[in-house]
This record gives sequence, C-alpha cells and structure tokens, in this order.
Amino acid sequence: MVAFKKGLYTLNEDKNFNFQLGRLINWDGGDLDEIQSVSRSIKSPLDWKKTLIELGDKALKENRIDHAIAYYRMSEFFMYDGDEDKLTYYTLAKDLFYKSRSEFFSSGEVEKVEVPYQDIKLPTLVSRPNGNVRGTVVMFGGNDSYLEELFNIMLYLKENGYETYLFEGPGQGAVLRESSTTFTYRWEEVVHVVLDYFDLDDVTLIGISLGGMLAPRAAAFEKRVSKVVCWSLFPSFIDVLTYDFPFFIKGLYKISLKLKLKPVINYFVRQRMAKQPVVDWGIRHGMYAYDARTPYDYLKTLEQYNIIDVAHKLHQDILILHGKEDHFINWKLYKKEIDAFCNAKSITFRLFTDKESASDHCQCGNSKLALDTIVGWLRSIS
Repeated sequence: MVAFKKGLYTLNEDKNFNFQLGRLINWDGGDLDEIQSVSRSIKSPLDWKKTLIELGDKALKENRIDHAIAYYRMSEFFMYDGDEDKLTYYTLAKDLFYKSRSEFFSSGEVEKVEVPYQDIKLPTLVSRPNGNVRGTVVMFGGNDSYLEELFNIMLYLKENGYETYLFEGPGQGAVLRESSTTFTYRWEEVVHVVLDYFDLDDVTLIGISLGGMLAPRAAAFEKRVSKVVCWSLFPSFIDVLTYDFPFFIKGLYKISLKLKLKPVINYFVRQRMAKQPVVDWGIRHGMYAYDARTPYDYLKTLEQYNIIDVAHKLHQDILILHGKEDHFINWKLYKKEIDAFCNAKSITFRLFTDKESASDHCQCGNSKLALDTIVGWLRSIS
C-alpha cells in the first residue's frame, strides 16, 4: 500500500529553498533530520548543489538508496543549465531509481513506454489496476517536474482503481535534459499524441503546478478528455508572476511588455538577477526551458501560457485544487479562473489550509489528502 509523508516545514529563510526542501522530504523521499541539519547553510544555488551532492554521496556509501536518489535528483534542481554536473546527477538519480524499482517493471505492474512525438520520444509510465477499472487518468507535472517523483502518486491512483498514464512532455524531465526539447504552450498537441498512441477515450486529465494551466488548455481542444483536474490554480503565467506586485510596478511591467520595451525590461530584470541568486537562476533556467534568448523574450513567451483566452471552450467537469499559503500562486486568483470557465459542465474548487498540512504549493505537505480529494470527486461525478 502506497504511503505518503505529511508535514509543513520551516527549514530555510528563502521561500523557494524552503519549499523545495519540503518537496525533497515529502515527494522525493529525503530524510527530515538529515536535511534539517544542513538546511540553514543553503544561501545560494551553489550551496544547494554542493550540500545535496554531499548528502547523496553519504547516503549511497551507506546503501540508503532511496535517500541517495532523492538527494541526487534534487541536487540538479538549482544547477545552472550548461553545468556538466546537471545531466550527470540527473542521470545517476534516474538510473538508481529504475534499478531499485525493477520489480515493478519485471512483474508487469508498471510498464515503461516511449511515445513518439515529433522527432523525439515522451517517457511514459503505465499502471493498470488488478481488478475493476473505475476510469482512465492521464497525468503530467509542471514547470520543473520529474516523472519519477510522481511514481507513488500514479500507484495510489492505481490502488484506487484508475488506469493511469503518466508522461513527461516538452520542457520537462528527460525531454528537456536528454532531448533538449523546450516547452510548448500548445499542450493539446502533446496530449493528442498520447491519447492516439494508447487509443484512449473518456479520460480524466490531471495537470500538476503549471500543468494546472496546461491540462485545461489541452482539454479545450481535445474532446476525448471528459474531466479535468487542475492541481494548482494557474489562469496565466503573467497573472501568477505579477499578482503580488505593487499596483504601479505591475502597470509599468504590463505596459512595457505591451509596448515591447525590450531594453527597459532587460535592464530591470538583470538588475534583480544581479542582486538575488535565486532570481538569477530562475530567469536563466526559464530562458533555457522556454527557448528564449533574453529576459524580455522569456517574459513575452510566457504571455502565451494562458488559459483565460480559451477557457470558454471547456465543457467538461473541472476540479481545481489549491493551497491557501502557496508562495508561488496567490489563491485569490481563483475567481478570475473560475469565471473564465463559463461553459464548464461543473466546477469544484478546493482550498487547502495549514491545519491540513496542505496549504503549500500542490499540497506537497499532504499529498494523500489531495489525492483522496481527487478520487472522491471522480467517484461523485461518475
């Protein structure tokens, strides 16, 4: 039976480092005490890399394979694209993962498939229930997800009777790291290929984090999707980035983009990058993952990642999950998103709180509660 860790942690002063450390514990299998002992020393992406590689080396030496996988996998998260260690430690973590879980594949409990897409392959895991099948789920992550960290989520859905197809698309996991294929906002084209390959219909589409925008975007054009789970609010990338900006700064930012003031935007973004190491990493990684040459080009590209313009095309049942203390996305964006789904068959919105240990981004603090909410919703509308 699949088990999940539960808890919200205060491990680092920086909100981004703190969340990723919590993710490292709850989703990736890191040890709380071990991480707690070093977490305050992490001040920069370089500190992150060095600390987690050291933890991984120690765990591997002591034959604590699951801990080693967690530390090596997340060690590359804040590495700069172009750092030769990024692919090295990603590959090491992935190889250890599949070796340690080989029985799932040899027994046929999980099938590993490569789905042709354009001139590359999309890594896909398929897991089917042993008894009656309650439905079909197609699932994917978001902006910085790994297929392997969603493995237990897939198994949990299988335990609850759902045939589950978990894949990585352009910009994600191995597709970005090994095939150098960057994001596309036309996610319906990606989902279309997956549904065709497996000959699927009447599908529940689950998108996590950025997937909370990509999933309904795909469903707007793909009628084989009958139900949509947005595992995170995400009306548009620009809304997410600017919601908490002061009114004047937000207005200036949007006007500058509209007027295509490239030098102005590049200057101010680079000023922030110079002062904040995590912002520097985030912008540089975003430029790489979205195939943009400058900060301005990156931000202009993000304007395309928008559900609002096509939301009226959705006629499916929609579930939206969000955490009240999500540091990436302000929960108050819910009204704009729900209002946009004006033709949906039904809309259910679930806001999680800190009392449930689920108020963080994508309910990393209490994955089981989020999954039970999804399963309960699916059963209630079937």
